[in-house]
Amino acid sequence: MTDMTYTIALMGNPNTGKSTLFNVLTGLRQHTGNWPGKTVTHAEGECRHRGTLYRIVDLPGTYSLYSNSADEEVARDFLLFQRPDVTVVVVDATALERNLNLALQVLEMTDRVIIAINLMDEAKKKGIHINTKKLAVKLGVPVVPISARNREGIDALLDTVDAMAHGRINTNPLSIRYSPEIERGIAKLLPLVKDVMGDTYPARWIALRLLDGDTSLLQALKQPPQPLIKEGNAYACCGSVKSV
Repeated sequence: MTDMTYTIALMGNPNTGKSTLFNVLTGLRQHTGNWPGKTVTHAEGECRHRGTLYRIVDLPGTYSLYSNSADEEVARDFLLFQRPDVTVVVVDATALERNLNLALQVLEMTDRVIIAINLMDEAKKKGIHINTKKLAVKLGVPVVPISARNREGIDALLDTVDAMAHGRINTNPLSIRYSPEIERGIAKLLPLVKDVMGDTYPARWIALRLLDGDTSLLQALKQPPQPLIKEGNAYACCGSVKSV
């Protein structure tokens, strides 16, 4: 019997514990390398939960998806062209306001998003309380509190990933409304973007990036990056090769 594999992308600002979560989920079932044509490290692994195999991709830590750096371009292109089944945005519970900036950008690109609020143990020490239920209602996507280094909340996160991957969760992401001038520009561009791109890509997000003069995005749309292909069943880990 052939496994049905779902792709899960991990996104987040630097120092949110995203890579710690990646290591907890994948253990030794991971490999590293570089993204094609980039000096940016690529980390990928596997995780099995409730009989389902998940491909976990640890995207570079970024503060935005505005293609100001190679890291941001890699993260942007993966969401745009590879279209993961679920994107988990890892945020720091002690710096929620700053971290949610990236989460809101991701919500403009895809509706298959889970917010994992990490470092809940640190937030508790600092007297910070986060109402995850109200935040989930506000953002329109699931919000799961975790402490990756203590392995707390991991099962709840995986259960949420499983439910979303299998279509048991419907989301209604918060849509950011910009100034009237920007909204008028988006409205003018939307029909043109949809005429050229169809429903393949997030038209409103593309229109917004075009208004911002994102020439890197235009180049990427002309020549989408090729997907990474795993060769056989060999995964390199810490300089060695381990079969899964």
